[in-house]
Amino acid sequence: MHTDLRVYWKRRIYFLHDFLASHGIELYAVELFGKGSPYDFEAYSHKEKWWDCLFPTKSFGQLSQIKIKKAVFKKLKKIKPDVVIAGSIVFSSGALGLRWAKRNKRKFIMFDDAKPSRVKRNPLVQSVKDLITKQVDAFWFPSPEYDEEWGALYSKDEFHYFYGFDCIDNDLFKPKGEKKMDNGKIICVSRLVEKKNIPVLLESWKLIEQNNDFYKLVIVGDGPMLNQLKEMARSLGLKRVEFTGAVDNEQLPKYLHAADAFILPSLDESWGLVVNEAMAAGLPVLLTNKINAAATLLKDGVNGYFINVDNPTDMKLQLLVFINLSLAAKKEMSDNSLKIIGEMDFQYMGDQLLSALRILEKQPPKPLKFLPHFVINLWYGQFNTAGWDKPEKSALS
Repeated sequence: MHTDLRVYWKRRIYFLHDFLASHGIELYAVELFGKGSPYDFEAYSHKEKWWDCLFPTKSFGQLSQIKIKKAVFKKLKKIKPDVVIAGSIVFSSGALGLRWAKRNKRKFIMFDDAKPSRVKRNPLVQSVKDLITKQVDAFWFPSPEYDEEWGALYSKDEFHYFYGFDCIDNDLFKPKGEKKMDNGKIICVSRLVEKKNIPVLLESWKLIEQNNDFYKLVIVGDGPMLNQLKEMARSLGLKRVEFTGAVDNEQLPKYLHAADAFILPSLDESWGLVVNEAMAAGLPVLLTNKINAAATLLKDGVNGYFINVDNPTDMKLQLLVFINLSLAAKKEMSDNSLKIIGEMDFQYMGDQLLSALRILEKQPPKPLKFLPHFVINLWYGQFNTAGWDKPEKSALS
């Protein structure tokens, strides 16, 4: 259950439904809202009996907390799940899913790809969040790199940790035949919003044009900053920057295959699934140290380079380092990207979830004490997409 299950989630859900069914487990998908998400350009259109959207024409802000709760509880009562899997308790799906699970003595798995250090909360708010979160049975993270930060708050001795939900259908992006590395293009795929840090990329690219007359920067994506960024490129006198605008998801592999490397200059990314896509397409990646996917998928000097976003000259330097590599070195980085991303695929995701379900099946429900019970019944969750455009400061206020 989640706010919505669009775009990246869609193929995961189809895979997990069939994968779990092959092991005698039924999966039911519940989306809360049809509108209000940055992904609502892809409308809810499922006909499957096991997939439902509670409010297909509404957003979070158009509904009362009570109405959302009643719809969630009614649906869960009908499904009668043994395990509820939902996002962070910050959001309605997690808050209400956990409340229902506790009331009905069912297990609850929370998935999250944010790291606690990236979200600043005052001590009181953090203590309330911890009180609620400690009632979950298991955490589903993208990779073991999350253990250190989350384990400091929620001990692995008390909660089951497992991994792999931030994956894509790698086969959709896999190069057809030998990956060419002499295209002369660096590609950035991004929503054009503040936290993606595209102005610094354009400023860095000016140095590249001064030192290289072959490479071109291709920026794929749309957003409120598109016209501003085009004007900035003109004012900087950039000659080899192309803005493609929005590109259909089915056409994206073609753009990635035509590039030699991928760059994402973000100031903040809870994960960054476009990194998975680029690597599955065989691209070396240049990523800032604020992208969570980089900690798992980028091996510095092996399949790309880290960019220190706090050093204003580092992006220029890393771009030049890659561009000046030999063709053989670039090809080796490409091969390494394919090898690394090959270990984070749908099969890994399914195996991890199946193992977690088998472990939870043998564990008794956690007893719920008075204070957590009281707080859980007061918290309905929220839906704040501010972090999609700007570096996130707080997810629970």
